[in-house]
Amino acid sequence: MSKENRGPVLIDLDDNDIAQPALAAAVPDVAQGQTSMQQVASIAARKPSRLARWFWSLSLALTGFIVSLAAWDYINGLLVRSPILGGIATALLILFCLVLAVIALREIAAFARLRRLDSVHKAANAAYASNDLAQARSVIKQLNKLYASRDDTTWGRERLSEQMNDVFDADGLLGLAEITVLSPLDARAMREVEAAARQVATVTAIVPMALADVFTALTANLRMIRQIAEIYGGRSGTFGSWRLTRTVLTHLVATGAVAVGDDLIGSIAGGGIMSKVSRRFGEGVINGALTARVGVAALEVCRPLPFRAVPRPSVTALVKRALTGLFSKG
Repeated sequence: MSKENRGPVLIDLDDNDIAQPALAAAVPDVAQGQTSMQQVASIAARKPSRLARWFWSLSLALTGFIVSLAAWDYINGLLVRSPILGGIATALLILFCLVLAVIALREIAAFARLRRLDSVHKAANAAYASNDLAQARSVIKQLNKLYASRDDTTWGRERLSEQMNDVFDADGLLGLAEITVLSPLDARAMREVEAAARQVATVTAIVPMALADVFTALTANLRMIRQIAEIYGGRSGTFGSWRLTRTVLTHLVATGAVAVGDDLIGSIAGGGIMSKVSRRFGEGVINGALTARVGVAALEVCRPLPFRAVPRPSVTALVKRALTGLFSKG
């Protein structure tokens, strides 16, 4: 019996069977993929079709008509059977209608506040474009009227009143208003952006549940945008918040700022522990960075004056401050 060969087994391969690394498919990159924040931005910024608007409008109108008619018939029948119970039902219905009216008035007031912010912003852009001092002074009057009841802007408005007569150009006057009146509001708004970015990054990195990062990104961004609007004097209601969110995300998608560049991710995670832990931590950083970009877009939309004298907040700086201590660079 021959001795069993225990040496290496050699298999001859043709040249076509040899693996070539250069021809291998590229590994998917998280930064280039469709992250949860990109999904949220794309869905929210998408304009509904005219047919869809007609469908929902008619559906709401028909539903309201049917419910109102059913309530009217029910109360009339109840009044015939029992006047006391019918009176109680009538009183409850009247109170319910009053509450609906109050809610409607609050929503209308919220839309009015948002329109005031937008009008001041457009007037400031026009003053910058024309370099008209008189127009800039009119913008300052609107700004003072907007924040007349805000105690956190009292010091800034007083400094602005003292120094505005020494400024003789529109750019300088509006820049002075940015520095004196809006600086404390900018600081508060940026803290809201950092808190939202931190929350989204943490949930994305730690929670393994499917769609948890999408839900967290949506709720955190809605709350962040509403808080930023309230900081700048545009406190919105439920419908106003959705409209404002859509405006912010539309602005974000239109400017192409929803994509995360390699320089941003590299400045945060490059050379550190992020590249050694897991893909989830990388997604957390990306979603946090995209949340910060949504916050910067909300600042630009809700701020009554455009960023000129005060530099526009850096997304990289916001994310670094938000994630300090959360993702250590090692």
